[in-house]
Amino acid sequence: MLISSLITKKGEKMVKIIGANILSAFSASTIGTKVLDVDTFIAAVDQAIGKYDTSKDRVVGQHFIVLGPETFGQVSAGVGQRTVNPDDYVIRANRGQVNLYLKREKAAAVESLAVIVYTTEAYLTDPDVQGDSQEISRISNSGASHVLVAVLASAGPKAPLTPTRFLKNLAGGNREALVWSADEIRAKAKEVGDYDSQWCVVAD
Repeated sequence: MLISSLITKKGEKMVKIIGANILSAFSASTIGTKVLDVDTFIAAVDQAIGKYDTSKDRVVGQHFIVLGPETFGQVSAGVGQRTVNPDDYVIRANRGQVNLYLKREKAAAVESLAVIVYTTEAYLTDPDVQGDSQEISRISNSGASHVLVAVLASAGPKAPLTPTRFLKNLAGGNREALVWSADEIRAKAKEVGDYDSQWCVVAD
């Protein structure tokens, strides 16, 4: 999905943004963070890319860009506070599972907003992309300079692992979990449980 056909000159650099194939924040119906004002938001991302200090990259070409409060109204946060009213929820299928989600109108006010943007070169060399020949062809033929990988509109406390991911990690899904002590496991389990009892992902 080409989300910006506008090519902007930044000194000698031209910025043209395309969305990654995993990006769902621009879909009319989605789960989690959603972009509400596409044109204004993309213009803000375009400006942010031009101002971004690439020396902050942990991996060359992979940018984590924090956007200012003036952009918060352009998106919907991906979570809201749980309620006990069944009418506040919708059933949706996601990643092979059917779950309950809060309705979009129950999303909490955005408290922070960031985007993950890769240069095209960095995106095409990412291990998760290298095995996808269709995505490589799509990006290579797009003429894009940057790939928007994720939009992160957050509210409330920092989200820990989901209960399902936490259990999978304990069962060997993550090498880091193999060295957790019993006290660490109990502390993480409490954090996961406390968050999940108060906050829920939203969906359209």
